[in-house]
Amino acid sequence: MSRYNKILGKITTPQKLKPVLEKLQSEGKKIVFTNGCFDIIHRGHVEYLAKAASLGDFMVVGLNSDTSVKKLKGENRPVQDEFSRSIILAAMEFIDAVILFEEDTPYNLIKNTEPDILAKGADYKVENIVGYDIVKARGGEILSIELTEGFSTSSIIKKINS
Repeated sequence: MSRYNKILGKITTPQKLKPVLEKLQSEGKKIVFTNGCFDIIHRGHVEYLAKAASLGDFMVVGLNSDTSVKKLKGENRPVQDEFSRSIILAAMEFIDAVILFEEDTPYNLIKNTEPDILAKGADYKVENIVGYDIVKARGGEILSIELTEGFSTSSIIKKINS
C-alpha cells in the first residue's frame, strides 16, 4: 500500500469505523475523540492534537464539513476545502481516523463513536464541551488541553490580509 493510500484510508465514516472502535475497546484500548475546523494547520493545532492523541490508544478527529465551517466562521471560510483539511490531518502519524460531520456540533458523531476520552482546548469549560453528557454517562473522561499561546487560524488570516 502506498503512503498516500494509507493516509486516504484514515479518512472514514462512522459506519466503517464503528466495528474497529468496538474491537479496540474490547481489547482495553482507549479511544480519544476531538473535533474542530482545522482550516489552516499551524503549530498550535499540531501541539494540541499530539497532546490529545497521547491521552489514549486511538485518536479520532471529527472534522467540520465546509458547510459547517461556513455557518460557524462566516462566508470566507474555510480557506481550505474539507478534502484538503482531511488529508492534512490524516497525514499526521498520531491521528488514526478522520471523520467529516455536517452538523454545527459533533454531538451525533460522539454518540456514534462512543469515545473513552473526549478532549477539547482549555478555552472550553469541561462541562460545556459538546458530548460531555455522552462520555460522562459511559464512565469516560472529558479533558481540556492547554493551547499554545499566540497561534490561531484567525490570527494567521488577519496577518495575511494586513
